[in-house]
Amino acid sequence: MTGAGVVFLTTFLAAVVEAVEMVTIVVGVGATRGYRYTLIGAAGGLVVLAIAIAVGGIALAAIPIGPLRLVIGSLLLLFGLQWYRKGIVRVAARGFAGYHPQELQEEEEGPPESGFDWTAWFLAFKGVTLEGLEIAIIVVSFGASAGQLGPSILGGAAAIVVIGATGFAIKGPLERIPRSFLQLVVGTLLTSFGTFWALEGLGVTWPQSDGDIVLLLVFYALSAAIFIGLERRARRRLLAVAQS
Repeated sequence: MTGAGVVFLTTFLAAVVEAVEMVTIVVGVGATRGYRYTLIGAAGGLVVLAIAIAVGGIALAAIPIGPLRLVIGSLLLLFGLQWYRKGIVRVAARGFAGYHPQELQEEEEGPPESGFDWTAWFLAFKGVTLEGLEIAIIVVSFGASAGQLGPSILGGAAAIVVIGATGFAIKGPLERIPRSFLQLVVGTLLTSFGTFWALEGLGVTWPQSDGDIVLLLVFYALSAAIFIGLERRARRRLLAVAQS
């Protein structure tokens, strides 16, 4: 394999890790709140990244990622924990039955019937911007150091296209998942990513780097299962008291 081929493959594989996290957030938010404004937010993030790469070039590698991770990680935690809590309560209340359209409470929690869904836009924009910036830093720093910036850019772009197409392909199955359960899943994902980025922004060094996100996902998933069990027991006690 030629030098350009090595640079392309290495950048592609490195960018895939970040692209998976990016697409996971976009598909999850889109399946929960609708894809129209989610994709607008994702497109906005890609535009910002394209401008940043065009203007900054190699200087992009010098952007301090730590403070950015802290800010965006904290924002993801705010949204993620809210969805995480609501998902736990709803799954505990009705299992995996999903949302009931006739319930006013559920209508209020979904995407707005009219107007702009700023929540979907904001979450997608943040996810694409942060992960995309890390891809850009990988592309620019590795490509510049190898003297092969062109193949490096192609490798990063290919990773986004391949992983993005994969995410789009599973969009249908995701939309058939009960929405209350999906809200819990997306809340778990956002909370895990937010925890990882916020602590990393504070200077915490993760032993397994991005691999520790999997451990965070397992931790929050197990915690959700425990809280669901506790919530169900509490509901049964209240029902028994009401019937006595």
